[in-house]
Amino acid sequence: MNAEELKTLQSPLKQKYKDKPETAIVTLRAKGRIGEGITCKVETGKALVEAGLHPATGGDGLSLCSGDMLLEALVACAGVTLRAVATAIGVDLKDATISAEGDLDFRGTLAVTREAPVGFKSIRLLFDIESDTEQEQLNSLIKLTERYCVVYQTLSRAPEMNVTCRVR
Repeated sequence: MNAEELKTLQSPLKQKYKDKPETAIVTLRAKGRIGEGITCKVETGKALVEAGLHPATGGDGLSLCSGDMLLEALVACAGVTLRAVATAIGVDLKDATISAEGDLDFRGTLAVTREAPVGFKSIRLLFDIESDTEQEQLNSLIKLTERYCVVYQTLSRAPEMNVTCRVR
């Protein structure tokens, strides 16, 4: 896809969202059901995946770890955003690899100590880009990717969260 094709694809949507801002609000959903042992089967829209305990919390390593899935979602979103922004601003990417890694102190989630946080202490996102484009334009590409990557922005600015429990 080139910049003109992307613009043609997105222009009607942008205009619609300008004219009727309420149409830009879309609710995304995820759903899962507890599985055998200590697992949760998650519907991805493309397949059913089974998440389970990370080996650092007693898992056998056969199920997906939700922490890994979070980093994978970040990589997926950053990669798609990178490609879209590069296309829009005319940056030719010969190749790009996106990597994410995060540090967890498993003492928190295992309730070993209250001083250890539950969740990632830090997350690092790396873009390894092959391009003939000048560094200044690549810097702009990364800044725009960071700005428009939904998962990155969500992680860097925690959204309002609500938890509800319904009993059947």
